[in-house]
Amino acid sequence: MKNINIRYISLGIALILPLLASAQQTLSLGQNNYQSRKGVVYNKEFAFNFKPHTNGIAAGVQFGNIRAYNRTTYWGIELGELKHVRETRQNKSNQIAALEGAFRGFVYGKQNNFYALRATFGEKRYLSEKARRKGLALGLDYSAGASLGILKPYYLLLRYVPEDFNRNFRSEKYSAENENRFLDINSIYGADGFSKGLGESRFLPGGHAKVALHFDWGAFDEFVKAFEVGIMADFYFQKVPILIETETAPNVKNQPLFLNLFLNVQLGKRS
Repeated sequence: MKNINIRYISLGIALILPLLASAQQTLSLGQNNYQSRKGVVYNKEFAFNFKPHTNGIAAGVQFGNIRAYNRTTYWGIELGELKHVRETRQNKSNQIAALEGAFRGFVYGKQNNFYALRATFGEKRYLSEKARRKGLALGLDYSAGASLGILKPYYLLLRYVPEDFNRNFRSEKYSAENENRFLDINSIYGADGFSKGLGESRFLPGGHAKVALHFDWGAFDEFVKAFEVGIMADFYFQKVPILIETETAPNVKNQPLFLNLFLNVQLGKRS
């Protein structure tokens, strides 16, 4: 019986080996020409990016050209918010809140929202051998480009008759004239709506750069499924006035440089 089993196993191996050899010579759609390394079936790559980072969030699109099995160049555009490291969102709760309902959340001492519109040019290089076959591919992603910073005035709803529980509020942005009331916690009802101040936005030119580890499931599948972890830098030609610098808050300093750790999730398609 043992000899019969060995014969069957040997026969099975003899039949399977030619099939495996044949399969190795056949490239299905989406695979590389790995032996010659001359290229890939897909030439283009498109992906949506969703990028939360330590002081904000961003989203955008990316268009890539697949140059070789281990190299893709790309350009993209994204829009996101940058916050000061000392920003803290809070809510007030007191007798007025009990009578009138919950207060809007606000950031104490904030004078501007700041958004970054980035144009990016970069390259991905796959480092691991798994870049040549389906599986998790490890790579390096680095990019840089120009940025347009957008400063939008931050409006608060301020109470001017605190002893009156009627809704006697004014929507105001920060100025030297209203500094005492703007920074008086008892005068703040909450933040005004997002659209308030859009027409008063001003722009700051700048630039950005990033470097990240890139993880891709099936680096040359039709559908892009990847994520990145890395560090990014945004820099501008002047200090970005997000928070109010006052003598009462000596540790608050606005800077022209923003450094952030980030996670980037990519979903898209190759063609």
